[in-house]
Amino acid sequence: MPNHQVLVIGGGISGCCAAIALSNLGHSVEIVEKQAEWRFQSSGIFVYANGLQSMETLGILPDIIAAGFVVPDGKNAYYDHTGADITTTTYPSAAAGSIPAILGIKRAEMHRVMADSVNELGVPLKLGTTVSALDNRDNGVGVTFSDGTTRRYDLVIAADGLRSTTRKMMGIDVEPRYTGFGVWRSVHPRPDDLRYKIMMMGPAKRFGIMPISDDRLYTFGTVAEPADAFYPTADWPEMMRARFAEFDGPARAFLDELGPESETLYTAVEEIVMPLPWHRGRVLLIGDAAHAGTPFMGQGGAMAMQDAVVLARALEVAPDVDTALTLFGEARYDVCKFVQDVSRAVGEAGAQETPGDDMAARNNRLRATAQSAVDGFYSKLDALDRAAETRL
Repeated sequence: MPNHQVLVIGGGISGCCAAIALSNLGHSVEIVEKQAEWRFQSSGIFVYANGLQSMETLGILPDIIAAGFVVPDGKNAYYDHTGADITTTTYPSAAAGSIPAILGIKRAEMHRVMADSVNELGVPLKLGTTVSALDNRDNGVGVTFSDGTTRRYDLVIAADGLRSTTRKMMGIDVEPRYTGFGVWRSVHPRPDDLRYKIMMMGPAKRFGIMPISDDRLYTFGTVAEPADAFYPTADWPEMMRARFAEFDGPARAFLDELGPESETLYTAVEEIVMPLPWHRGRVLLIGDAAHAGTPFMGQGGAMAMQDAVVLARALEVAPDVDTALTLFGEARYDVCKFVQDVSRAVGEAGAQETPGDDMAARNNRLRATAQSAVDGFYSKLDALDRAAETRL
């Protein structure tokens, strides 16, 4: 396999993972990141076993586990918004149990582990810099940076997120689609006895609680929000408390804690739904730039990590870069579309509920079907992953 000169645009999850995966194979990788200070937004993220498998392949899983919180037995407890118990499900582990079923971690800590790996691999990083022009030729890409410098690369990987500017430079007319949902997140001290994932089911609202370290947890709530709504950052804690005021039980203490000093975050939920090909010439979209989805299955990070692993494998087995990019898209499309479709359907089903609905009937359906739905989703996801592997 030849050593390729590779530029990664964006230093988030997908960009870091791509840089690690390709550097591990001996490619010469550089990252360009528009932030002047390399950091992630705060709050937390949870990663299921399929994402943790990608981290193991990348060689960062032990450090991720040390920085995060592994949920014992992959437990997820369901309650209604009053705090009444509904049911409990468990998520599958991997590699005969050696890879946990689910791990929570603060986003800043995940980024720190990834950044440490990037630095250890000697990957050059240009901060406060963007790409201003691409000259996409058959045998490579000429890149002009915002600082006026230029360089040629064998491959450019656009990992610059949902609002990718590279996507527009490639001539792809796909814009983010607002889903009608907003996500509210906050970080809190973790009580010693809260060691598993909690999902609370309100009418047309969901509120989750997830440990992310030995002493911290984060909460996340989804609710319908107006399109193009703007909320001042200073108002987020009070607005989050008001949005989920009817939630009691495990949620109550954390909602009551919210105040001016709270670590709170609001984001509108948007999707990128794009057919293949995800590349034009030698420029490739990965992660949210290619397939951003809703958060209801908790798979966004895992899909970005897996993109990096699959791309590295495609470059390893393909006779040339162009064939590798086609193989990558064919291997990833069905998997990412499945996750997007299921996650969207889960969110839309919840949004159709109203306070006047029979929540007892909803809760009974959950008791009867929740575990089989988890098992079915991960069984189908595993089958799609195995089918994708046969393409490589």
